[in-house]
Amino acid sequence: MTVTGNSEKSIIKELIFLSVPAMTEEILNTLLQYVDTAMVGHLGENATAAVSTTTTIGWLIGGFLHSIGIALLALMSRSVGAGDDDRVKRLAHQAVVLTVLIGAMVGGVFLFLAKYIPRWMSADVAVRHDAYMYFFIISIPMIFRASALILGSCIRATLDTKSPMVVNILANVINILLDWILIYKMSMGVIGAAWATAASYTVAGILMFAVFARKKKFEFSFRKLSFDAGLQKDIAKVGLPAAVTHMTSSLGYVVFAGLVSGMGITTFAAHSIAVNAETIVYIPGYGLSGATSAMIGVAYGANDEDKLYKIIKAAVVITITIMIVNGGLLYWYAKPLMRVFTESERVISLGAKMLRMVAFSEPFFGLMIAMQGVFYGMGKTLNVFVIEVFCMWGIRILCTVICVKVFETSLTGVWYCMIADNICKAILLSLSMVVFMRKQWR
Repeated sequence: MTVTGNSEKSIIKELIFLSVPAMTEEILNTLLQYVDTAMVGHLGENATAAVSTTTTIGWLIGGFLHSIGIALLALMSRSVGAGDDDRVKRLAHQAVVLTVLIGAMVGGVFLFLAKYIPRWMSADVAVRHDAYMYFFIISIPMIFRASALILGSCIRATLDTKSPMVVNILANVINILLDWILIYKMSMGVIGAAWATAASYTVAGILMFAVFARKKKFEFSFRKLSFDAGLQKDIAKVGLPAAVTHMTSSLGYVVFAGLVSGMGITTFAAHSIAVNAETIVYIPGYGLSGATSAMIGVAYGANDEDKLYKIIKAAVVITITIMIVNGGLLYWYAKPLMRVFTESERVISLGAKMLRMVAFSEPFFGLMIAMQGVFYGMGKTLNVFVIEVFCMWGIRILCTVICVKVFETSLTGVWYCMIADNICKAILLSLSMVVFMRKQWR
Protein backbone atom coordinates (compact mmCIF):
# COMPACT_ATOMS: atom_id res chain seq x y z
CA MET A 1 0.00 0.00 0.00
CA THR A 2 1.49 3.33 -1.08
CA VAL A 3 1.62 6.56 0.84
CA THR A 4 -0.87 9.23 -0.28
CA GLY A 5 -0.91 13.00 -0.05
CA ASN A 6 0.69 15.99 -1.71
CA SER A 7 3.23 17.01 0.93
CA GLU A 8 6.86 16.74 -0.15
CA LYS A 9 7.54 14.26 2.64
CA SER A 10 4.70 11.93 1.61
CA ILE A 11 5.71 12.12 -2.06
CA ILE A 12 9.33 11.24 -1.23
CA LYS A 13 8.12 8.31 0.90
CA GLU A 14 5.88 7.05 -1.91
CA LEU A 15 8.63 7.46 -4.50
CA ILE A 16 11.09 5.52 -2.35
CA PHE A 17 8.44 2.89 -1.52
CA LEU A 18 7.81 2.28 -5.23
CA SER A 19 11.39 2.69 -6.42
CA VAL A 20 13.11 0.19 -4.09
CA PRO A 21 11.44 -2.85 -5.73
CA ALA A 22 11.88 -1.24 -9.17
CA MET A 23 15.59 -0.63 -8.48
CA THR A 24 15.99 -4.20 -7.27
CA GLU A 25 14.28 -5.46 -10.42
CA GLU A 26 16.56 -3.41 -12.69
CA ILE A 27 19.64 -4.63 -10.82
CA LEU A 28 18.45 -8.22 -11.22
CA ASN A 29 17.82 -7.72 -14.93
CA THR A 30 21.37 -6.43 -15.26
CA LEU A 31 22.60 -9.35 -13.20
CA LEU A 32 21.27 -11.65 -15.92
CA GLN A 33 23.83 -10.20 -18.35
CA TYR A 34 26.49 -9.90 -15.63
CA VAL A 35 26.34 -13.59 -14.81
CA ASP A 36 26.79 -14.65 -18.44
CA THR A 37 29.62 -12.17 -18.99
CA ALA A 38 31.39 -13.02 -15.73
CA MET A 39 31.13 -16.80 -16.04
CA VAL A 40 31.99 -16.85 -19.73
CA GLY A 41 34.73 -14.25 -19.19
CA HIS A 42 36.75 -16.75 -17.17
CA LEU A 43 36.86 -19.00 -20.25
CA GLY A 44 39.02 -16.44 -22.09
CA GLU A 45 38.90 -13.30 -24.24
CA ASN A 46 37.34 -15.10 -27.22
CA ALA A 47 34.41 -16.33 -25.15
CA THR A 48 33.88 -12.83 -23.75
CA ALA A 49 33.94 -11.35 -27.25
CA ALA A 50 31.45 -13.99 -28.49
CA VAL A 51 28.87 -13.10 -25.83
CA SER A 52 29.56 -9.35 -26.07
CA THR A 53 29.28 -9.16 -29.87
CA THR A 54 25.48 -9.23 -29.84
CA THR A 55 24.94 -7.39 -26.54
CA THR A 56 23.97 -4.16 -28.27
CA ILE A 57 21.51 -6.04 -30.51
CA GLY A 58 19.99 -7.43 -27.34
CA TRP A 59 19.61 -3.84 -26.10
CA LEU A 60 17.90 -2.99 -29.40
CA ILE A 61 15.35 -5.76 -28.90
CA GLY A 62 14.85 -5.04 -25.21
CA GLY A 63 14.48 -1.32 -25.91
CA PHE A 64 11.85 -1.92 -28.58
CA LEU A 65 9.79 -4.20 -26.32
CA HIS A 66 10.26 -1.80 -23.40
CA SER A 67 8.94 1.09 -25.49
CA ILE A 68 5.60 -0.70 -25.85
CA GLY A 69 5.60 -1.09 -22.09
CA ILE A 70 6.31 2.64 -21.73
CA ALA A 71 3.26 3.51 -23.84
CA LEU A 72 1.02 1.18 -21.86
CA LEU A 73 2.38 2.41 -18.52
CA ALA A 74 1.76 6.04 -19.52
CA LEU A 75 -1.79 5.42 -20.78
CA MET A 76 -2.79 3.04 -17.99
CA SER A 77 -1.36 5.13 -15.14
CA ARG A 78 -3.12 8.23 -16.50
CA SER A 79 -6.38 6.23 -16.63
CA VAL A 80 -5.78 5.09 -13.05
CA GLY A 81 -5.28 8.72 -12.00
CA ALA A 82 -8.44 9.77 -13.85
CA GLY A 83 -10.45 6.92 -12.27
CA ASP A 84 -11.31 5.36 -15.67
CA ASP A 85 -11.36 1.67 -14.67
CA ASP A 86 -13.00 0.50 -17.91
CA ARG A 87 -10.17 1.95 -20.01
CA VAL A 88 -7.59 0.29 -17.75
CA LYS A 89 -9.20 -3.13 -18.38
CA ARG A 90 -9.39 -2.59 -22.14
CA LEU A 91 -5.74 -1.48 -22.29
CA ALA A 92 -4.74 -4.57 -20.31
CA HIS A 93 -6.27 -6.87 -22.91
CA GLN A 94 -4.60 -4.98 -25.74
CA ALA A 95 -1.29 -5.45 -23.91
CA VAL A 96 -1.66 -9.25 -24.18
CA VAL A 97 -2.53 -8.99 -27.89
CA LEU A 98 0.58 -6.88 -28.51
CA THR A 99 2.76 -9.24 -26.45
CA VAL A 100 1.90 -12.22 -28.64
CA LEU A 101 1.95 -10.42 -32.00
CA ILE A 102 5.13 -8.42 -31.48
CA GLY A 103 6.94 -11.18 -29.58
CA ALA A 104 6.35 -13.60 -32.46
CA MET A 105 7.32 -11.03 -35.10
CA VAL A 106 10.53 -9.87 -33.39
CA GLY A 107 11.53 -13.44 -32.55
CA GLY A 108 11.08 -14.60 -36.14
CA VAL A 109 13.07 -11.69 -37.58
CA PHE A 110 16.07 -12.11 -35.29
CA LEU A 111 16.16 -15.91 -35.52
CA PHE A 112 16.56 -15.40 -39.27
CA LEU A 113 19.17 -12.65 -38.92
CA ALA A 114 21.20 -14.33 -36.16
CA LYS A 115 23.83 -15.85 -38.45
CA TYR A 116 24.50 -12.52 -40.21
CA ILE A 117 24.74 -10.26 -37.16
CA PRO A 118 28.28 -11.24 -35.95
CA ARG A 119 29.65 -10.40 -39.40
CA TRP A 120 27.76 -7.11 -39.52
CA MET A 121 29.24 -6.31 -36.11
CA SER A 122 32.75 -6.84 -37.53
CA ALA A 123 33.37 -9.62 -35.01
CA ASP A 124 36.66 -11.49 -35.28
CA VAL A 125 36.35 -14.65 -37.40
CA ALA A 126 37.42 -16.76 -34.41
CA VAL A 127 34.31 -15.83 -32.40
CA ARG A 128 31.62 -15.56 -35.07
CA HIS A 129 30.17 -19.07 -34.75
CA ASP A 130 29.80 -18.91 -30.96
CA ALA A 131 28.37 -15.38 -31.21
CA TYR A 132 25.79 -16.61 -33.73
CA MET A 133 24.79 -19.63 -31.64
CA TYR A 134 24.49 -17.56 -28.46
CA PHE A 135 22.23 -14.98 -30.08
CA PHE A 136 20.11 -17.56 -31.92
CA ILE A 137 19.35 -19.51 -28.73
CA ILE A 138 18.43 -16.48 -26.60
CA SER A 139 16.10 -15.27 -29.39
CA ILE A 140 13.98 -18.44 -29.29
CA PRO A 141 11.77 -17.49 -26.28
CA MET A 142 11.03 -13.97 -27.59
CA ILE A 143 7.30 -14.08 -26.77
CA PHE A 144 8.16 -14.83 -23.14
CA ARG A 145 10.70 -12.00 -23.08
CA ALA A 146 8.02 -9.68 -24.48
CA SER A 147 5.63 -10.87 -21.77
CA ALA A 148 8.10 -10.04 -19.00
CA LEU A 149 8.77 -6.52 -20.33
CA ILE A 150 5.35 -5.44 -21.62
CA LEU A 151 3.08 -7.01 -19.00
CA GLY A 152 5.54 -6.00 -16.28
CA SER A 153 5.04 -2.36 -17.28
CA CYS A 154 1.26 -2.79 -17.06
CA ILE A 155 1.59 -4.14 -13.52
CA ARG A 156 3.78 -1.16 -12.53
CA ALA A 157 1.16 1.22 -13.95
CA THR A 158 -1.08 0.20 -11.04
CA LEU A 159 1.72 1.32 -8.66
CA ASP A 160 2.69 -2.30 -7.95
CA THR A 161 6.47 -2.54 -8.35
CA LYS A 162 6.92 -5.43 -5.93
CA SER A 163 5.41 -8.23 -8.06
CA PRO A 164 7.69 -7.71 -11.09
CA MET A 165 10.65 -7.67 -8.70
CA VAL A 166 9.71 -11.08 -7.24
CA VAL A 167 9.34 -12.53 -10.75
CA ASN A 168 12.79 -11.32 -11.71
CA ILE A 169 14.36 -12.69 -8.53
CA LEU A 170 13.09 -16.17 -9.39
CA ALA A 171 14.19 -15.87 -13.03
CA ASN A 172 17.69 -14.78 -12.03
CA VAL A 173 18.10 -17.61 -9.52
CA ILE A 174 17.29 -20.05 -12.32
CA ASN A 175 19.73 -18.32 -14.66
CA ILE A 176 22.59 -18.46 -12.14
CA LEU A 177 22.01 -22.12 -11.30
CA LEU A 178 21.78 -23.14 -14.96
CA ASP A 179 24.85 -21.06 -15.85
CA TRP A 180 26.89 -22.89 -13.24
CA ILE A 181 25.61 -26.31 -14.35
CA LEU A 182 25.76 -25.82 -18.12
CA ILE A 183 28.94 -23.71 -18.43
CA TYR A 184 31.14 -25.51 -15.91
CA LYS A 185 29.66 -28.86 -14.89
CA MET A 186 28.58 -29.83 -18.41
CA SER A 187 31.41 -27.87 -20.13
CA MET A 188 29.01 -26.26 -22.64
CA GLY A 189 30.73 -22.85 -22.49
CA VAL A 190 29.05 -20.06 -24.46
CA ILE A 191 26.23 -22.37 -25.62
CA GLY A 192 25.45 -23.28 -22.01
CA ALA A 193 25.22 -19.61 -21.07
CA ALA A 194 22.78 -19.08 -23.94
CA TRP A 195 20.45 -21.89 -22.86
CA ALA A 196 20.53 -20.66 -19.27
CA THR A 197 19.51 -17.16 -20.38
CA ALA A 198 16.76 -18.54 -22.66
CA ALA A 199 15.36 -20.59 -19.78
CA SER A 200 15.29 -17.56 -17.47
CA TYR A 201 13.47 -15.47 -20.13
CA THR A 202 10.87 -18.23 -20.42
CA VAL A 203 10.29 -18.48 -16.68
CA ALA A 204 10.09 -14.68 -16.30
CA GLY A 205 7.51 -14.42 -19.10
CA ILE A 206 5.27 -17.18 -17.74
CA LEU A 207 5.36 -15.87 -14.17
CA MET A 208 4.77 -12.24 -15.23
CA PHE A 209 1.69 -13.30 -17.19
CA ALA A 210 0.44 -15.25 -14.17
CA VAL A 211 0.74 -12.14 -11.97
CA PHE A 212 -0.86 -9.97 -14.66
CA ALA A 213 -3.83 -12.32 -15.13
CA ARG A 214 -4.55 -12.35 -11.38
CA LYS A 215 -4.72 -8.54 -11.10
CA LYS A 216 -8.30 -7.62 -10.16
CA LYS A 217 -7.90 -4.20 -11.76
CA PHE A 218 -7.41 -5.83 -15.18
CA GLU A 219 -10.18 -8.46 -14.97
CA PHE A 220 -8.34 -10.45 -17.62
CA SER A 221 -10.18 -13.07 -19.65
CA PHE A 222 -9.10 -14.85 -22.84
CA ARG A 223 -12.66 -14.46 -24.15
CA LYS A 224 -12.25 -10.67 -24.12
CA LEU A 225 -9.14 -10.72 -26.31
CA SER A 226 -9.61 -8.88 -29.59
CA PHE A 227 -7.84 -6.22 -31.59
CA ASP A 228 -9.15 -2.77 -30.60
CA ALA A 229 -8.07 -0.40 -33.39
CA GLY A 230 -8.88 2.74 -31.40
CA LEU A 231 -6.83 1.78 -28.35
CA GLN A 232 -4.01 0.42 -30.49
CA LYS A 233 -3.87 3.81 -32.21
CA ASP A 234 -3.56 5.53 -28.82
CA ILE A 235 -0.80 3.11 -27.80
CA ALA A 236 1.00 3.73 -31.10
CA LYS A 237 0.91 7.53 -30.64
CA VAL A 238 2.91 7.17 -27.44
CA GLY A 239 4.76 3.96 -28.20
CA LEU A 240 6.07 4.67 -31.70
CA PRO A 241 8.20 7.70 -30.72
CA ALA A 242 9.48 5.70 -27.71
CA ALA A 243 10.18 2.69 -29.94
CA VAL A 244 12.01 4.80 -32.52
CA THR A 245 13.93 6.48 -29.69
CA HIS A 246 15.10 3.14 -28.32
CA MET A 247 15.84 1.80 -31.79
CA THR A 248 17.78 4.93 -32.70
CA SER A 249 19.71 4.71 -29.45
CA SER A 250 20.36 0.97 -29.74
CA LEU A 251 21.37 1.21 -33.40
CA GLY A 252 23.76 3.92 -32.29
CA TYR A 253 25.18 1.53 -29.70
CA VAL A 254 25.49 -1.12 -32.44
CA VAL A 255 27.43 1.24 -34.70
CA PHE A 256 29.46 2.44 -31.71
CA ALA A 257 30.36 -1.15 -30.74
CA GLY A 258 31.12 -1.97 -34.37
CA LEU A 259 33.63 0.87 -34.54
CA VAL A 260 35.34 -0.37 -31.38
CA SER A 261 35.31 -4.05 -32.43
CA GLY A 262 37.65 -3.19 -35.28
CA MET A 263 40.28 -2.00 -32.78
CA GLY A 264 41.21 -5.58 -31.77
CA ILE A 265 39.92 -8.35 -29.50
CA THR A 266 41.62 -7.06 -26.33
CA THR A 267 40.34 -3.50 -26.81
CA PHE A 268 36.84 -4.71 -27.67
CA ALA A 269 36.77 -7.07 -24.67
CA ALA A 270 37.87 -4.22 -22.36
CA HIS A 271 35.27 -1.89 -23.86
CA SER A 272 32.43 -4.45 -23.65
CA ILE A 273 33.21 -5.50 -20.09
CA ALA A 274 33.58 -1.89 -18.94
CA VAL A 275 30.22 -1.00 -20.51
CA ASN A 276 28.59 -3.94 -18.72
CA ALA A 277 30.38 -3.09 -15.46
CA GLU A 278 29.19 0.51 -15.59
CA THR A 279 25.55 -0.54 -15.81
CA ILE A 280 25.48 -1.55 -12.15
CA VAL A 281 26.13 2.12 -11.30
CA TYR A 282 23.19 3.64 -13.17
CA ILE A 283 20.71 0.77 -12.94
CA PRO A 284 19.32 2.08 -9.58
CA GLY A 285 18.60 5.33 -11.43
CA TYR A 286 16.55 3.46 -14.04
CA GLY A 287 14.62 1.72 -11.27
CA LEU A 288 13.79 5.10 -9.76
CA SER A 289 12.89 6.37 -13.23
CA GLY A 290 10.34 3.56 -13.66
CA ALA A 291 8.68 4.41 -10.34
CA THR A 292 8.74 8.10 -11.27
CA SER A 293 6.96 7.39 -14.58
CA ALA A 294 4.15 5.54 -12.81
CA MET A 295 3.65 8.33 -10.22
CA ILE A 296 3.88 11.06 -12.87
CA GLY A 297 1.29 9.27 -15.02
CA VAL A 298 -1.21 9.04 -12.15
CA ALA A 299 -0.68 12.71 -11.14
CA TYR A 300 -0.89 13.85 -14.78
CA GLY A 301 -4.11 11.89 -15.29
CA ALA A 302 -5.55 13.53 -12.16
CA ASN A 303 -4.42 16.97 -13.47
CA ASP A 304 -2.56 17.61 -10.20
CA GLU A 305 0.00 20.31 -11.05
CA ASP A 306 1.33 20.69 -7.52
CA LYS A 307 2.05 16.98 -7.12
CA LEU A 308 3.71 16.83 -10.54
CA TYR A 309 6.24 19.51 -9.61
CA LYS A 310 7.01 17.84 -6.29
CA ILE A 311 7.49 14.40 -7.90
CA ILE A 312 9.90 15.88 -10.47
CA LYS A 313 11.89 17.68 -7.80
CA ALA A 314 12.12 14.59 -5.58
CA ALA A 315 13.07 12.32 -8.49
CA VAL A 316 15.88 14.61 -9.69
CA VAL A 317 17.39 15.16 -6.22
CA ILE A 318 17.29 11.47 -5.24
CA THR A 319 18.60 10.21 -8.60
CA ILE A 320 21.53 12.63 -8.76
CA THR A 321 22.46 11.87 -5.15
CA ILE A 322 22.51 8.15 -5.89
CA MET A 323 24.63 8.68 -9.00
CA ILE A 324 27.18 10.85 -7.16
CA VAL A 325 27.68 8.09 -4.58
CA ASN A 326 27.78 5.33 -7.20
CA GLY A 327 30.17 7.33 -9.38
CA GLY A 328 32.59 7.56 -6.46
CA LEU A 329 32.37 3.83 -5.84
CA LEU A 330 32.93 3.16 -9.54
CA TYR A 331 36.09 5.27 -9.50
CA TRP A 332 37.63 3.60 -6.44
CA TYR A 333 36.64 0.03 -7.27
CA ALA A 334 37.15 0.05 -11.05
CA LYS A 335 39.80 -2.69 -11.12
CA PRO A 336 38.09 -5.08 -8.67
CA LEU A 337 34.89 -4.69 -10.70
CA MET A 338 36.71 -5.56 -13.94
CA ARG A 339 38.24 -8.63 -12.27
CA VAL A 340 34.76 -10.01 -11.70
CA PHE A 341 34.45 -10.49 -15.46
CA THR A 342 37.91 -11.43 -16.69
CA GLU A 343 41.36 -12.63 -15.62
CA SER A 344 43.20 -10.86 -18.44
CA GLU A 345 45.37 -8.11 -16.89
CA ARG A 346 45.48 -6.19 -20.17
CA VAL A 347 41.69 -6.10 -20.34
CA ILE A 348 41.39 -5.22 -16.63
CA SER A 349 43.84 -2.32 -16.86
CA LEU A 350 42.30 -0.76 -19.97
CA GLY A 351 38.70 -1.27 -18.79
CA ALA A 352 39.43 0.22 -15.34
CA LYS A 353 40.86 3.33 -16.99
CA MET A 354 37.60 3.80 -18.93
CA LEU A 355 35.48 3.32 -15.81
CA ARG A 356 37.42 5.95 -13.86
CA MET A 357 36.87 8.41 -16.72
CA VAL A 358 33.14 7.87 -16.93
CA ALA A 359 32.68 7.96 -13.13
CA PHE A 360 32.82 11.78 -13.17
CA SER A 361 29.88 12.03 -15.60
CA GLU A 362 27.49 9.79 -13.63
CA PRO A 363 25.54 12.71 -12.02
CA PHE A 364 24.69 13.97 -15.52
CA PHE A 365 23.62 10.46 -16.48
CA GLY A 366 21.35 10.46 -13.42
CA LEU A 367 19.75 13.76 -14.47
CA MET A 368 19.16 12.35 -17.95
CA ILE A 369 17.49 9.21 -16.54
CA ALA A 370 15.24 11.25 -14.24
CA MET A 371 14.06 13.51 -17.05
CA GLN A 372 13.33 10.57 -19.33
CA GLY A 373 11.18 9.01 -16.59
CA VAL A 374 9.17 12.21 -16.24
CA PHE A 375 8.59 12.60 -19.99
CA TYR A 376 7.63 8.95 -20.39
CA GLY A 377 5.19 9.12 -17.48
CA MET A 378 3.38 11.98 -19.19
CA GLY A 379 3.42 10.11 -22.49
CA LYS A 380 5.50 12.89 -24.08
CA THR A 381 7.85 10.56 -25.92
CA LEU A 382 8.49 12.77 -28.95
CA ASN A 383 10.60 15.20 -26.90
CA VAL A 384 12.93 12.39 -25.84
CA PHE A 385 13.15 11.10 -29.42
CA VAL A 386 14.37 14.39 -30.91
CA ILE A 387 17.06 14.87 -28.26
CA GLU A 388 18.19 11.23 -28.45
CA VAL A 389 18.65 11.37 -32.24
CA PHE A 390 20.59 14.62 -32.11
CA CYS A 391 22.93 13.58 -29.30
CA MET A 392 23.49 9.93 -30.24
CA TRP A 393 24.16 10.47 -33.94
CA GLY A 394 25.27 14.09 -34.02
CA ILE A 395 27.67 13.82 -31.09
CA ARG A 396 28.54 10.24 -30.08
CA ILE A 397 28.62 8.48 -33.47
CA LEU A 398 29.91 11.36 -35.60
CA CYS A 399 32.69 12.21 -33.16
CA THR A 400 33.62 8.53 -32.74
CA VAL A 401 33.89 8.05 -36.50
CA ILE A 402 36.20 11.08 -36.69
CA CYS A 403 38.29 9.84 -33.75
CA VAL A 404 38.63 6.26 -34.99
CA LYS A 405 38.76 6.67 -38.77
CA VAL A 406 40.50 10.03 -39.12
CA PHE A 407 42.68 10.51 -36.05
CA GLU A 408 42.99 6.78 -35.14
CA THR A 409 42.68 7.55 -31.45
CA SER A 410 42.75 4.98 -28.64
CA LEU A 411 39.73 3.72 -26.68
CA THR A 412 40.07 6.79 -24.44
CA GLY A 413 38.99 9.10 -27.26
CA VAL A 414 35.99 6.91 -28.00
CA TRP A 415 34.81 7.05 -24.39
CA TYR A 416 35.15 10.85 -24.32
CA CYS A 417 32.65 10.90 -27.20
CA MET A 418 30.27 8.72 -25.16
CA ILE A 419 30.59 10.99 -22.10
CA ALA A 420 29.90 14.11 -24.20
CA ASP A 421 26.73 12.47 -25.57
CA ASN A 422 25.38 11.72 -22.06
CA ILE A 423 26.09 15.21 -20.72
CA CYS A 424 24.37 16.85 -23.70
CA LYS A 425 21.27 14.67 -23.27
CA ALA A 426 20.99 15.62 -19.61
CA ILE A 427 21.19 19.35 -20.32
CA LEU A 428 18.81 19.34 -23.29
CA LEU A 429 16.19 17.12 -21.59
CA SER A 430 16.21 19.39 -18.53
CA LEU A 431 15.77 22.54 -20.61
CA SER A 432 13.01 20.87 -22.62
CA MET A 433 11.18 19.91 -19.41
CA VAL A 434 11.32 23.50 -18.08
CA VAL A 435 9.86 24.83 -21.34
CA PHE A 436 7.16 22.13 -21.43
CA MET A 437 5.99 22.68 -17.84
CA ARG A 438 5.77 26.45 -18.31
CA LYS A 439 3.63 26.03 -21.44
CA GLN A 440 1.50 23.24 -19.97
CA TRP A 441 0.40 25.15 -16.85
CA ARG A 442 0.44 28.70 -18.18
